[in-house]
Amino acid sequence: MNKQIQIQQPTAAFVGASWVALLLGAAVYLLGLWNAGMALNEKGYYFTLLMYGLFSAVSLQKSVRDRLEGIPVTGMYFALCWVSLVVAVLLLAVGLWNATLASSEKGFYAMAFLLSLFGGVAVQKNVRDLAQFKDEPVAETEPRAEG
Repeated sequence: MNKQIQIQQPTAAFVGASWVALLLGAAVYLLGLWNAGMALNEKGYYFTLLMYGLFSAVSLQKSVRDRLEGIPVTGMYFALCWVSLVVAVLLLAVGLWNATLASSEKGFYAMAFLLSLFGGVAVQKNVRDLAQFKDEPVAETEPRAEG
């Protein structure tokens, strides 16, 4: 059974909203860290979690999309993407649970983190969709014959 996948070009509003979600979520999270009265190593922990979370979320989205389009993705890499995303979210939850922050601050960091992850996934999806409407190759599934 040959599935034909039709990709529609994302609207400018969705592309803009995706970028706003990513940039606003990350900027607010980082601004909160900058102004926080926590030790530098604790700030580094939360910064690293944001970077790790963004990478793992975008990598998972790309892997899901690759599989959908018939581009090979090993099961091991796919599983590692899922594990990485879950670990990043769990590490944030454990860090916030044990932090000596007000509940409102904990919620602030959690929501900014999750907004950043959503924005990162949406931006990556849009970049990939828009590349198909320009003459930029995303990836080839079969080698081209020279001739």
